[in-house]
Amino acid sequence: MEGSLAAYLDPHSGRTWPIETPRWCGEEGQPLLLTDLPGIGREAIDPAAPGLWRYAAAFPFRPREPITMGEGRTPLLPRRIGGFDALLKCEWLMPTGSFKDRGASVMLSLLRDQGIAAVLEDSSGNGGAAISTYAAAGGMRARILVPDSTSPAKTVQSRAAGAEIQLTPGSRQDCAEEALRQGRDPASGFFYASHNWHPFFLQGTKTLAYELWEDLGFQAPDAVVIPCGAGSNVLGCDIGFGELLRAGAIDRLPRLYAAQPANCGPIAREALGLPPAAARPTIAEGTAIAQPIRPREVLAALRRSGGGGVLLEEAEIAEASLALARTGIYVEPTCAQAAAALGKLAASGTVRPGERVAVILTGTGLKATPRYAELLGLEAA
Repeated sequence: MEGSLAAYLDPHSGRTWPIETPRWCGEEGQPLLLTDLPGIGREAIDPAAPGLWRYAAAFPFRPREPITMGEGRTPLLPRRIGGFDALLKCEWLMPTGSFKDRGASVMLSLLRDQGIAAVLEDSSGNGGAAISTYAAAGGMRARILVPDSTSPAKTVQSRAAGAEIQLTPGSRQDCAEEALRQGRDPASGFFYASHNWHPFFLQGTKTLAYELWEDLGFQAPDAVVIPCGAGSNVLGCDIGFGELLRAGAIDRLPRLYAAQPANCGPIAREALGLPPAAARPTIAEGTAIAQPIRPREVLAALRRSGGGGVLLEEAEIAEASLALARTGIYVEPTCAQAAAALGKLAASGTVRPGERVAVILTGTGLKATPRYAELLGLEAA
């Protein structure tokens, strides 16, 4: 950490705080980012390091001992989708079955290096599973808050990793507010290491950009289609490709497109210039975030890249899920919507034949068995 170039940044006011003191929000409870880092070129990649840690020179500081289980370095598979030749980035092929392992590995490694031994998270899904698993691998305690209505099956992966599961009365929003309360209470004994809140998590997701760049022979793709809830992969790509541009390793930013369900797509709606709409249930439940905490930053990233938003109807998401499965790609409907979004972008001419377009597939279909049972007209397994 000695000599770190980074500081915590409130992107709205410009105020900064030293990175040496762990924090997850600003003085008024606002979400933070990190100040811009210079980025790295291909000469700074460590080919001997495991997975995404080959890009450790791009992090704000190097932890003495990373918590790693081989996350990153996921395949980039060519597939024809809706008549368009695309490149599928297989982020579900991670230790816990989702892209969130990138953020969990980097965030917890950096925090542990700063003396944090017990972490708090609020997520019954992929975020909770990743934080629980990497905390266990790093010898850290983890407490995961979930609504008391959560199916026990959704917490099995976190429980198996030894996390403390705290059932919280009320809604998902009530659960989030209780996590914020505990996160602000030093007496809780837990540091709030939320995958939505902590900027170190985005230092993990930015490695997706570095990896796509290396996958493509150290060139940027023309466009990246990303399933978007809170926007951590959109922001990660914005940060990572921005660093590569700053380092002179690429000469332009790829266009970023955020795919969201029409039933709950506040970021895509605003990007498309549509009025807000009430959230409704969706099969793309992993992206069903009605009030993301960094909407301005995500929208700015889309606009800076020259990309935008795509809204998907439930039938389009379902069709894309089964179509991918029938080519051997079994992923959550949450991320299959990115493939559906590519079809719409290609049909409108927004992406063009001959362009290199990466579609980010973030979670394994094994976590969505009941959804697939419904799509196939079977009783939920």
